[in-house]
Amino acid sequence: MTTMTVRPETRAANGSPDKLRTAIGSAVGTTIENYDFLAYGTAAALYFNEVFFHSEDPVVGLLLGFGTFGIGFAMRPLGGVIGGYLGDKIGRKPVLVGALLLMGISTVLIGVLPTYAQVGILAPILLTLIRIIQGIAFGAEWGGAILMTFEHAPWKQRGRYTAIPQAGVPLGLLLANLVFLWSTNLDSELAWRLPFLLSSVLIIAGLIIRAKVSESPEFVDTKTAGLVVKNPLKEVFKNDWRNILRVIALRLAESGGFYVIVTYMLSYLTSGDEPITDRATALTGLIVAAALGLFTTILFGTLTDRIGRKPVYFFGTILLIAFAFPMFLLVNTGIPYVIVFVYVVAMAIIHDSLAGTQGAWFSELFNTNTRSSGASVGYQFSAAISGFIPLIATAVAVPLGWGGVAIVYMACGVLGLIGTVLTRETWGKRQRDEVDAIIARS
Repeated sequence: MTTMTVRPETRAANGSPDKLRTAIGSAVGTTIENYDFLAYGTAAALYFNEVFFHSEDPVVGLLLGFGTFGIGFAMRPLGGVIGGYLGDKIGRKPVLVGALLLMGISTVLIGVLPTYAQVGILAPILLTLIRIIQGIAFGAEWGGAILMTFEHAPWKQRGRYTAIPQAGVPLGLLLANLVFLWSTNLDSELAWRLPFLLSSVLIIAGLIIRAKVSESPEFVDTKTAGLVVKNPLKEVFKNDWRNILRVIALRLAESGGFYVIVTYMLSYLTSGDEPITDRATALTGLIVAAALGLFTTILFGTLTDRIGRKPVYFFGTILLIAFAFPMFLLVNTGIPYVIVFVYVVAMAIIHDSLAGTQGAWFSELFNTNTRSSGASVGYQFSAAISGFIPLIATAVAVPLGWGGVAIVYMACGVLGLIGTVLTRETWGKRQRDEVDAIIARS
């Protein structure tokens, strides 16, 4: 049965025959992408200030490490523009495969880079160039993975299905930090090189799975009907710029808060003359929260199918704002299980309630023929800002201490809350009733 012979009622009720394979294939890819990208964040917090940046002041070295971390994010809008445009013009699938290949190659290259001690200033220059390539690849990745899953899924389960690739974020984080937790026992350069080199195994598996995924049925319908627009970027900026701004605000709460917890907090807990805790405890907190995130992300996505996208996001942003100061007061106790608890609340509940909602909500804000461009541009422009959050947090902490970082975290939540209030509900009772009526005709 071809895509064009499937009745709308049937697709609404059942999705495409490839819906589960597509969701899993997208999740494998986003897992690999996030493993690659987050491995850099962990290495920047733990190793790169010494390995690539020659500075007697550890704070300066840390700022430089987080600076290159942010450069990767600065390039993500370019990746989003390229990937979004190509996704709307030639299809979602080619973007998926190309982004994954580019990301994997650049990550493996980090694992073989010479250090500052070996080649001097050339080392951070090469690291920065590779980081730029990583950013472009990661920027192109998200839109293709989410939209492929969204457009294959049954209409009443799009929240749950799009949360599956979103669960690639905690899974990638889990794998990256498991490797780093293990590699901390190594006394050689392999402690930071091995996590990047292991990406070569993941990339091969990901390419094999993604190659077997079929193209989005909605894109095929759009192309067959002659509705592919000449310039989707121009079209979406002209007619949907407000939704792009809303996506940026919504996304800042999730991604900005995420990188305070995942990157800055790791450094905060383990750095200084008298660290609050050791690396193993901090990484354990991340690992426990990430493991729970495999389930909580999908649970929150499923919840949006039942009550709507907006209430779940509202809950997440309010909790993010409320938790800003308590989380630092709790980790400052230095008690290991309290630190783990903070990671679980910040990641498995606050972050995952937002991430689990985004896939469906952002996709539903745009028309099919400009959906890849609109969702990708908004998502990645926000990432360009949030990628510098660890750098901003580190700089703010110098004069203001942890309280300044808590304010930065809270500000991300406030922006997300404003975005939630200003963004329309796309899966309220009216929309659910309309889809029920369509399915009833099948």
